[in-house]
Amino acid sequence: MEQLINIRCKNNKKTLKVSIGSTLSEIFSQLDLQMEHGPVSAKVNNKVEGMHYRVYKQKDIEFLDLHSSSGIRAYTRTLFFILCKAAHELYPGCKVAIDIPVSNGYFVDLDLGRSVTPDDVSAIRQRMQKIIDAKMPIHRYEATTEEAMEMFREVGSISKVNLLESSGRLYTTYYDLDGYKDYYYGTLLINTGDIHLFGLEFYYDGLLLRIPSQENPSQLGTFIRQDKMFEIFKEHHRWQDVLGLRTIGDLNKAITNGLSSKLIQISEALQEKKIARIADEIAQRKGIKIVLIAGPSSSGKTTTCKRLSVQLAVNGLYPIGISLDDYFLDRDLTPRDENGDYDFEHLHSLNIPLLNEQMNALLQGEEVELPRYNFQKGKSEWSGKKLKLEGNEILVIEGIHALNPELTSEIPENQIYRVYASALTTILLDNHNYIPTTDNRLLRRIIRDHKYRGVTAQETIRRWASVRRGENRWIFPFQENADAMFNTAMLFELAVIKRQAEPLLEQVTENCEEYAEAYRLLKFLRYIKPIPEDQIPPTSLLREFLGGSSFEY
Repeated sequence: MEQLINIRCKNNKKTLKVSIGSTLSEIFSQLDLQMEHGPVSAKVNNKVEGMHYRVYKQKDIEFLDLHSSSGIRAYTRTLFFILCKAAHELYPGCKVAIDIPVSNGYFVDLDLGRSVTPDDVSAIRQRMQKIIDAKMPIHRYEATTEEAMEMFREVGSISKVNLLESSGRLYTTYYDLDGYKDYYYGTLLINTGDIHLFGLEFYYDGLLLRIPSQENPSQLGTFIRQDKMFEIFKEHHRWQDVLGLRTIGDLNKAITNGLSSKLIQISEALQEKKIARIADEIAQRKGIKIVLIAGPSSSGKTTTCKRLSVQLAVNGLYPIGISLDDYFLDRDLTPRDENGDYDFEHLHSLNIPLLNEQMNALLQGEEVELPRYNFQKGKSEWSGKKLKLEGNEILVIEGIHALNPELTSEIPENQIYRVYASALTTILLDNHNYIPTTDNRLLRRIIRDHKYRGVTAQETIRRWASVRRGENRWIFPFQENADAMFNTAMLFELAVIKRQAEPLLEQVTENCEEYAEAYRLLKFLRYIKPIPEDQIPPTSLLREFLGGSSFEY
């Protein structure tokens, strides 16, 4: 007699009896659910699984489409898989690295032993479309880690071998697409025919893989030229070459071999050298009196501001720090979002006329009294602090809107220097598994919110989508306005923050929505060997989040 189990579907709030061992794909086919851009994966008891997943016990299931972060990640990984298969079919022995998230897509470094041409890109795009049109099934298998390592060693996937070798796991899952095998640390789609849209273009000396917009999956994400952003990633790759680190497998080997202290020292020195160069350029530009520093949440803007101020002083300038937070409007004048809540990340939550008036007065040698924002009362107050610029003094102003031209529309451009700071993760898990830069910042914020604000990891994760929406509207569109970009991410960083992040993530319980994200981050961190926190110097930017900084905040 066939065994049946109960499945509670969160999409339609109904309970369904299904055969034990049914896949998520089979369960979805029995439901009267309409999903134009899905399903691509599902939350099973608040843990994201692929549509291959088989159910043997009663479960709560929520099917996900491309409007979800988990769904777009599964779709994107599947495109990576198809691209790698197409490239290896056309150019046996080539090396493919899914590298830099840029221009609303992903830069793909293709090593053919010669320069990549537009014709190569066109050929790969056509082969990818052929694979998609063939509606090939994508199979998921499990093997011992030793067997998986040998399989990837035979095809020359050394970065994958290094990752699995240091994972400490007995078994490893891998995917097969018509004989082409690869490893991904997250879910994939179950058939190439589920890919409905992609773009592939010649970009610099490689390829740009474009994916659907999460907001509107029927269209590709808007192409945005990001030359400065691309160059800062490339700069960090040159730093990685100095250290011999491109992947987490390389990092784990360095830690195992006792090289973590050397790695930290060189990484910190490279970062300080970059800050010094920015300070040198500011000092050499005659007439600069205002330095604006912007960046997204948990990018390390505050420490960047303090370290840059030290280097400006080395150049004979006297920096005076100002926070844009002190220019907030009274709370009852703050714009509201679509839900009617106060939108503190909106540009017009700041008193822009007062800022421009005071900055111009200072530039003209006048004295002003700076405002101070009382967050408890939600009121702007006068601080009693008078300021007048003298001789070699220079203002260093930090805030998320600092690169928005509307913020300083009445201030002479020739007296402003803009810096964009963000944690742009450049190290890869392996050549086909990139690490989202937002994960790096989210882990930083989870630690900081717990340590300094008493906020749980669950609450930080819950708020993160709103934070990201604000960044996409108010920060990222203005990145390329920067005169200089500074990458605050450290190559060894994840190995250090792992120790503080894991216990906080483990406190997120299975019965809450945020568990899926906490579980994903924990799974990712388990690939990385830890580095003791006491090896990090007190001036390190990471101390802004970990504690123990020699700077005052």
